[in-house]
Amino acid sequence: MFDDRSPIYRQIAERIKADVLNGALKGDEQVMSTNQYAAFYRINPATAAKAFQQLVDEGVLYKKRGIGMFVSSGARDALRVKHRESFFAEVVDPMVAQAKAIGISLGDVIRHIEELEGR
Repeated sequence: MFDDRSPIYRQIAERIKADVLNGALKGDEQVMSTNQYAAFYRINPATAAKAFQQLVDEGVLYKKRGIGMFVSSGARDALRVKHRESFFAEVVDPMVAQAKAIGISLGDVIRHIEELEGR
């Protein structure tokens, strides 16, 4: 469910973003209400509301007054662009630095990745 690594509202927001990215939630699809989320995960509704507000601020969700919260139609593409921008800085650069530190050549790293891709 939730861990202690970050505030629960952030974990909720990240989980919803992951569902949008992997296609589990599609554009214009309705998401659970804050009260449903709070009841399902046994958390304070204000915590769920804070997560939803963050997602609205980021353009991932939008509100339909009196109806509920929905996934923005371009949310998946926007999230992909955002994740691609940070992928090299957060994943590849540290991996290359680590490989270099332990004596693995960039060529060996590339060969390994190509082998993984061929599986």
